[in-house]
Amino acid sequence: MGNKKKVTVFDTVNNTVLLLVAVICIYPFLYILFIACSDGTFLTRGQVNFFPKGFNIESFKYVLTNPKFDIFTGMKNSFIYTIFGALIAVIFTYITAYALSRPRLKQRYVIMALFVITWVFEAGIIPQYIIYSNLGFIDNIWVMIIPGAINSQFLLITKAFLDGLPAELEEAAFIDGGSDFQTLTKIFLPISKPILATIGLFNAVSIWNQYLVPQMFLKSDNLKTIQQILKSVVITTSNSGTVFSNVMRNGFTLNQNNMKAAAIFIAMAPIVCVYPFVQKYFKKGILIGSVKG
Repeated sequence: MGNKKKVTVFDTVNNTVLLLVAVICIYPFLYILFIACSDGTFLTRGQVNFFPKGFNIESFKYVLTNPKFDIFTGMKNSFIYTIFGALIAVIFTYITAYALSRPRLKQRYVIMALFVITWVFEAGIIPQYIIYSNLGFIDNIWVMIIPGAINSQFLLITKAFLDGLPAELEEAAFIDGGSDFQTLTKIFLPISKPILATIGLFNAVSIWNQYLVPQMFLKSDNLKTIQQILKSVVITTSNSGTVFSNVMRNGFTLNQNNMKAAAIFIAMAPIVCVYPFVQKYFKKGILIGSVKG
């Protein structure tokens, strides 16, 4: 009985506030899902306030199988850009942060300052377009991978994490005859799973949700991302009755609201599903990376 934790009024209020925040955050996801799963007849009548009516998944089947939407091409491209982009970003960010966290690198503060300057002061869209064009990034899949390989904000978080690791680990490795590469891969890397998962998730979300860069530089239809496809489905044809005319499938009516909601949910579901797999590392990594800094 003596070890039983006493629940205070503050704990109750705190838990209630966190529960409300969680409900507010998850409400839009559930609302989009329920709209996609409702019969279009009830939507037209305005009878769907939250929970679905005439539950069905025909809108998902229609959006995924209709060649006009080309969802699969966008999903495939986004998966490729996200996986390779996040992997390369994690590698480059971690190696750079490791170098900048070593005291024997005399110019580390100057180099870090340059990274911070690029983070705070951005050149703008026009200079970016000119530089990317000269580098051959127009209609090139590498535009989604190379320019964002090192994000200054994620670099600071990673460096703060590495700064917090005991210096004795590196000293012991050098005494045993280990090189910098061996120290990095065999000593620091195995204990860096939290920060690797954190910056990996950050980069994956950033690449998956990227819209401006692919819209500016990826012109070919076979290179477009799911966000570009989503834009063409939800925005470009919002006033058109040709693509989103009502459809009857297996006894259910599908209207434009059904299909738009289905496309939106399909676009956001994959990246949302990634979080549970890295949650145990994510919370620890972001806390250590921020507090140690």
